[in-house]
Amino acid sequence: MHTVNSEIDIDLPVRTVYNQWTQFESFPAFMTGVEEVRQIDDTTNFWRVTVGGVEREFNTQITEQEPDMRVAWKSTAGPQHAGVVTFHRLNGDQTRVKVQLDWDPEGFLENVGAAFQVDDMRVQGDLKEFKRLIESNGFETGAWRGSVDQPNQSAM
Repeated sequence: MHTVNSEIDIDLPVRTVYNQWTQFESFPAFMTGVEEVRQIDDTTNFWRVTVGGVEREFNTQITEQEPDMRVAWKSTAGPQHAGVVTFHRLNGDQTRVKVQLDWDPEGFLENVGAAFQVDDMRVQGDLKEFKRLIESNGFETGAWRGSVDQPNQSAM
């Protein structure tokens, strides 16, 4: 597995930033290579992406979601990956967004890209575009304030 860590400070309140992030279907507006995200239910999303000229489709499941704090997910089919986005209130009008993504590169191009940290640069670029879009709007376009509890590990 390869791990990507990235963060960015956004000049908006944590609630606004978190609310916009929960609008998963808007991800193609700021994520390079993401062609479509369709929310199937509260915890399941269908993704269609293009990576290195190759189109892939997969589903993800939200494994934990706590308003204004974190969203964690894992893939349930297709390329293996999991991650978490955390939201940190720096002050009333500034939020730090941190992304950790663990993924299993497939094929020569993805392995070379991971080795040269192309994925790190891509995630950082996507965060910069998210910042630009939300700060230029000054408000979120929607929100989902529900919670998803982390599964009880001892019950598994």
